[in-house]
Amino acid sequence: MVTVRAPATSANLGSGFDVFGVALSRPADIVRVEKASETTIDVTGAGSQYIPEDPKKNTVGAVAEALDAPAHIRIDKGVRPASGLGSSAASAAAAAVALNELYDRGKTREELVPVAAKGEAVVSGDAHDDNVAPAIMGGFTIATDDGVTRVDADIPFVACLPDIVVSTRDAREVVPKRTDVSQLVETVGNAATLTTGMHRDDPELVGSGMYDSVVTPARAKLIDGYDAVREAAFDAGATGVTISGAGPTVIAACPDEVQRDVGVAMLDGFADHGVEASVYQARIGEGAQLL
Repeated sequence: MVTVRAPATSANLGSGFDVFGVALSRPADIVRVEKASETTIDVTGAGSQYIPEDPKKNTVGAVAEALDAPAHIRIDKGVRPASGLGSSAASAAAAAVALNELYDRGKTREELVPVAAKGEAVVSGDAHDDNVAPAIMGGFTIATDDGVTRVDADIPFVACLPDIVVSTRDAREVVPKRTDVSQLVETVGNAATLTTGMHRDDPELVGSGMYDSVVTPARAKLIDGYDAVREAAFDAGATGVTISGAGPTVIAACPDEVQRDVGVAMLDGFADHGVEASVYQARIGEGAQLL
């Protein structure tokens, strides 16, 4: 048996749509694999009742097929599905690392990213690396067609998950198909600022670089109370606030000393709109770990 822990992730970070991602220190999925003649899947944990165990409909089934590694796979979900925290990516990443080890396929972590992305495609319809890259490699990642660049950054984050469901497919449908040059220039500048902040472990630069005027406003309409939560987080000391992945999680960068205050403020912001929520105080963390 091989057991792997893979972390929740936050993709986009505002200005890095479909490119940026970070591994979060919590929460995480635990995946256990054993060799078998055909792949079977058991799922327990957060939101497990909504996750299909049919290998053709589950992210890890696609990973097992891609690696030609049939196994009995047990998934203990710590990352709720449809949370914007890379739930499907965590399972796919853990399965890719575990099956690579179990069958001694010899693939590097970077080579496993497109394998895990095939699992992501089962859920979202497209194979994107922005969640699976940090889930496998850890840190802050920049995923492009040319590969993945990883930065070993240390930034505090607060992730506030409301009791709302936003599907990845719905969130992608509202993304604007066009933008003007001024918004493009602004987004490039913010993405560069965020990347510099990651290299410097500077939450002020990271936060200011998270601003996005194209995708985030369109997706914010799917999240009840988003504007109030964003304002509350800034008032409590956050340096940047945006939607995590497709949502509905709202993620904030902040200095260490105000992390708890930001979390409380975000919970209160959702509560003021009649929405229950949970909060994770996290940092940029490691990728998938063999246990």
